[in-house]
Amino acid sequence: MEYRKNPLFLFLLFLLLVGCAGVPVREAVRVDLTVPVGKIEGNQFIGIRYPFNVSAPQGWKVTTEIPSFMEELGYEKPGLEESEVFIFNPVTQSNIQIDFTPAGRYVTFNQEKIEWLATAATGSFKEELQEEHGKNIQVDIAPTTPISLKGVQFGAKKYATYSIKGVKREQGWIYGFTEPYQLFILYMILEKEGTKDRQDLRKIFDSFEFIPKK
Repeated sequence: MEYRKNPLFLFLLFLLLVGCAGVPVREAVRVDLTVPVGKIEGNQFIGIRYPFNVSAPQGWKVTTEIPSFMEELGYEKPGLEESEVFIFNPVTQSNIQIDFTPAGRYVTFNQEKIEWLATAATGSFKEELQEEHGKNIQVDIAPTTPISLKGVQFGAKKYATYSIKGVKREQGWIYGFTEPYQLFILYMILEKEGTKDRQDLRKIFDSFEFIPKK
């Protein structure tokens, strides 16, 4: 189920298809994979390979290692390995993963295109959930909306809600662009009584900041 759990595949495929002709709009960006992803100080991740910072609320954890439970939630390991940092609530297993990748030399972006890509990533999401969990599963897909993240030029958010074994989930994805990088954020909120993961998610997004290199 890697495609459903990792919409990044669709984004990258689209950009490969449209980004191979015309006049270059940026220099090729080479990422040194020998550079550490970043460092963690308390509840804050400070990016080194990519210049961004993000913080976790009290009770959440920040790590560059794949949390063991995420594969049990249905995520595929190859998709997880693309992410630079994970933030999760160890009690509820609500989680966020963040990934950066250089934009192609020929690809241009605007808010309309970003929102189209976020919408297109929905793909066969509902059908695949029904195939895995039965036709009776109710899946509600929310409209695509703009999202503002500090230092990010364009951003869009899309999510779906559904329940598995009596636990309501909100599974969403954010696609963004900030020169010269594409940004992908995948998240899943598992709603459990007495928790405030949805509010904490907003705090995490508010803490995110891309800091362009000088």
